[in-house]
Amino acid sequence: MLAAAHLPPSSLDVPTLSFVTICIAAVLGLMLIFAWIQERNVRALAWWGAAYLIGASSMALWSAPAPLFTLPPEVPAALIFVACGMIWNGVRLFHRRPVMPIMNFFGAIVWLSLCQMPGLSQGSTARVFFGAAVVAIYTFLIAFELGRERRKSLYSRTAAIVVPILHATMFLMPLAMKIWLPAGFATEWLAVFALETMLYAVGTAIIVLVMVKDHHVHVYRSAASTDMLTGLLNRRAFLENTLRLNAHQSKRNEPLTVLLFDLDHFKSINDRFGHAVGDDVLKLFAQVAGANMRADDIIARFGGEEFAAVIPSGAEDATKIANRVRLSFEAAGKTVGPHAIGATVSIGTATAQAPVTDIDALLDRADKALYCAKRAGRNRVANAEGAQAPSGAAQLIATARGIPATPMLQRKEREHGAPIIVNALTSESATAHLPYRH
Repeated sequence: MLAAAHLPPSSLDVPTLSFVTICIAAVLGLMLIFAWIQERNVRALAWWGAAYLIGASSMALWSAPAPLFTLPPEVPAALIFVACGMIWNGVRLFHRRPVMPIMNFFGAIVWLSLCQMPGLSQGSTARVFFGAAVVAIYTFLIAFELGRERRKSLYSRTAAIVVPILHATMFLMPLAMKIWLPAGFATEWLAVFALETMLYAVGTAIIVLVMVKDHHVHVYRSAASTDMLTGLLNRRAFLENTLRLNAHQSKRNEPLTVLLFDLDHFKSINDRFGHAVGDDVLKLFAQVAGANMRADDIIARFGGEEFAAVIPSGAEDATKIANRVRLSFEAAGKTVGPHAIGATVSIGTATAQAPVTDIDALLDRADKALYCAKRAGRNRVANAEGAQAPSGAAQLIATARGIPATPMLQRKEREHGAPIIVNALTSESATAHLPYRH
């Protein structure tokens, strides 16, 4: 205490800092409002701009030496809490989460109610603690909402989390200064609070602008890589993502499987029901495929009724996934709207066990398997192994079943000394398989 009593007086002028903070907050608020006028689709900018203007008004009422009208001393702080709540709701709105208007006023209502208690009188330590704690809670909530968004770049995500948490922590510093510093330094915490508010206003505005920039980058990137009708990746984006996944699988020496989908008799669907219904069928397949594939699988629309997917797994998992998609689409495609469509899909798969250097070659193998599935009667899955030319007894049985025999099938046939029946659904071989029935 004695050491603190001999500290030099603060060189920070509180009225000047307060005036500068008010001006900065007002200018940032107007800037965000003008940004919203130019970007009407980003409504969160209007919320943030209004919050800054309310915050500037609050600080003006709090620091004005001779206010035009008298207000209870707790009202300016209540407006600060309203501004914090609007910034938090603006973040939720920006990330397409439901807005909670009550949270705009929750802190202010609690503050105004508790300030009527004797223990929270004007200038008391309890009142300072409670006010700083409310602002800190709001800023922690803002940081939490920003941290939940994973589509931002690493730079903006880190800034969005670290800066609000840092400032929320610093908002608690005035309380510590008021408690531990001597009474002669009562204005010291006010100077720190004014400086911190100014820095927080500027830091938050920078975060907002970075978020809006990332939002536009995400929108433009999505538009360039997404099929507008189905919402899936387009062919170029699919190939780019496949190359990255292939590099990852190659490092781990794990297989990669490509699946090609082709909707059966799609031209007939367009001719019978019209292109609008055909579009609905395409969108239905995109939804079914997305719902039945894993989070790390990549799926895209190649064009027309052709779709493609790549999965970081071998042939066995690929067959299970392909059949899950096929069966789900067969069930969902029986009726589309009021129309009895009976839509189905044929699927060809090709697996690469070793690192792939030519994705087009793997796609070509899957395309040959898809052709075999079509030739075998549609609404089934065929593996690339089935695209080889059949011969011998396997040729006769495969012809009867509509499935080409593979070299592996012919080799097993010689080993067992008996014909091998091919499962038309999965293109797997066994010594005794019942024929697949629709």
